[in-house]
Amino acid sequence: MGTWISTWTTDPAYAALPALLCLPPAGAGCQQFRSWQGALSGTAQVYGVQLPGRENRWREPMPDSFDEAVAAVAAELGRTVAADRPLVVFGHSFGGLIGYEVARRVRPRALVVSGCRAPGHWDGAGRGIVDDADELDKLFDTAGLDPELLDDDTRALMVAMLRKDATLSLGYVHQPAPRLDVPVHAWGADGDETVSAAELDGWAAVTTAGFTRHTTTGGHHAVLRDPRPVLDQLTGLLRGGHAPLAPTP
Repeated sequence: MGTWISTWTTDPAYAALPALLCLPPAGAGCQQFRSWQGALSGTAQVYGVQLPGRENRWREPMPDSFDEAVAAVAAELGRTVAADRPLVVFGHSFGGLIGYEVARRVRPRALVVSGCRAPGHWDGAGRGIVDDADELDKLFDTAGLDPELLDDDTRALMVAMLRKDATLSLGYVHQPAPRLDVPVHAWGADGDETVSAAELDGWAAVTTAGFTRHTTTGGHHAVLRDPRPVLDQLTGLLRGGHAPLAPTP
């Protein structure tokens, strides 16, 4: 079985730096965050969450439930990142939802999400991806991918993975308490047709430590297509005051 968490440096000096945990959107693997390690060189060690069924884990079956996936990620995080090491969690779209539930199990310095509706707005989210080909094409379009230009095998693999992750998300049930006691930052895009401003503002209800909404230009995957603004913010958070990993009360 593959590991749930990957990293892209073996330099032992990075173990003394803060950790950034990155969670990709539905249907994607974590290799897209590999370049973030270079961008954050000397600031943090970047880790990516790799769910089964993609990239180096493509032969492995999906977990049976959303909670099972979150528990596996949180457990491996506890074994991978030292308990006294500052941590920031970043998740995009479906990855933001998983990142939030991981953050409830460990206390990061901050939670940053992008293109992700607040947990209280997730009821039924993903059903359109499971049932509607137009919704799938919309996600391809916002990622800058023309579904007509993908070869049949590549498109089939992406569609299958998107649908599996969407099915996993349908099993999510939000339990409002306890609220996080760490700051939450939500990024949205002015051209995102899948997540509204109100759904982003809902993140204010999950924390007692402050919420900020940020806006960039583009579609649903704008932050991943041009990560410079969010990387600037993450750099500041990673260099901020000490907030060790610890169980959330």
